[in-house]
Amino acid sequence: MGRRAKAILIDERDNVATVLLPLGAGTNVELDIAGRTERVTLLSAIPAGHKFALRQIESGAPVVKYGEPIGEAAARILPGEHVHVHNVASKGKKSEGTSV
Repeated sequence: MGRRAKAILIDERDNVATVLLPLGAGTNVELDIAGRTERVTLLSAIPAGHKFALRQIESGAPVVKYGEPIGEAAARILPGEHVHVHNVASKGKKSEGTSV
């Protein structure tokens, strides 16, 4: 039997991936991106269905999922860091705490 995927990348242009089951800090996640395998170590626990950064996302830069910007980073987000309302402003809004 093959191993169960820990996360999914929806579009190769995305800079975030979504975990499929709860994962703890220090978990290594491997994803196939554009024909190459990339490995990211999670910096904190991430609940199922939540996102983590695949690469560094600078403050003010777009957070991309589905190949489209879904918001912008409210602060620098490191690879493996949980990406959620605490560090992303929803597209079209600048306030913290909006849904992404």
